[in-house]
Amino acid sequence: MAVDKTNIISPAGFAALRAEYTALLGDERPKLVEVISWAAGNGDRSENGDYIYGRKRLREIDRRLSFLARRMKAARVVDPAEQPDKSRIWFGATVDLADDDDIRRTVTLVGDDEAEAGEGRIGWNSPLARALRGSAVGDTRTVQLPAGPKEWEVLAIRYP
Repeated sequence: MAVDKTNIISPAGFAALRAEYTALLGDERPKLVEVISWAAGNGDRSENGDYIYGRKRLREIDRRLSFLARRMKAARVVDPAEQPDKSRIWFGATVDLADDDDIRRTVTLVGDDEAEAGEGRIGWNSPLARALRGSAVGDTRTVQLPAGPKEWEVLAIRYP
């Protein structure tokens, strides 16, 4: 399964990544370094909970900062409101779907970092989003799921 190397993301999604990066780097990490340094000055580090937990948390923060930096560097910000062809499903589209049993679902195609299935936001590289790309109202698309193929009909397409 080939996924795009470019991290397509909305302006709001990119702002959220940048906000998390800034909060970790400018606020949480410096405070944690201060606690670790205080704990290290208390002597025996092998049984010093503040020191041990602080070092562990610092590694977690540094890993997250590295991940966020890579995602932001690979990001291509796409504003859904500026999609040239709003009659078809592209990045940022909100789509009303119906399956074979007429169960209806509304999804919005967002960047993979912004996906939240419980809120109807599906990642651009998810199986459903890949199947829907380029579809128009009235099209039927088959999605390969672990339980087998499932067909979805496009009922409506909206952009912000």
